[in-house]
Amino acid sequence: MRPDILNHGYRPGTKLMFAMIRLFSGQPLPDAAKLTFYRSDFYGNPAKEFTHEALRGPSDWSVGDRELMAAYVAKLNQSAFCIGAHTATASLAYQDGPRVTAILDDPESASIDEPLRATLRLLAKLIRDGRVDADDVREVLAAGVSPQQVKDALAVCAAFNTTSRLADAFGFELLSPKGYEAGAKYLLKRGYR
Repeated sequence: MRPDILNHGYRPGTKLMFAMIRLFSGQPLPDAAKLTFYRSDFYGNPAKEFTHEALRGPSDWSVGDRELMAAYVAKLNQSAFCIGAHTATASLAYQDGPRVTAILDDPESASIDEPLRATLRLLAKLIRDGRVDADDVREVLAAGVSPQQVKDALAVCAAFNTTSRLADAFGFELLSPKGYEAGAKYLLKRGYR
């Protein structure tokens, strides 16, 4: 059963903003956004800043690469809402939805550069086993990933390991394809703040 908490408890100004977003976008505000406004001082503001820095801050990974990592973490966690949101965003960032789908389906056989493949392998191990060790990181470095890129990928993983679990715990409502596309456009234009 979906908790009702995301539908109540907002200040009047926040409720008005939700109504305006729905009016102008023609789409309901996704539960992910609602969660960041509920007790924003406790979770929302810090989560938005961390996620924005991980996915839009300076990095040698492209925005598409980092959105793909977010979608991959969501897929490993079997979070339908986050898979839909970040597959749409990665697809729009890369301008290649079929490629994103192929990578998410099987990164080992997909047409991607070895540094990204090795990084996805590392993230999969971290999600599956709950830890990685120095040998795992050395494998990624040997594939041509810089130490900073490893840190950047781990930040994306941390953000979306948390977000995908919250999405499932709160029972985030799935969006229509049009809703995910609208969200992807927003995220690519404005980021996570």
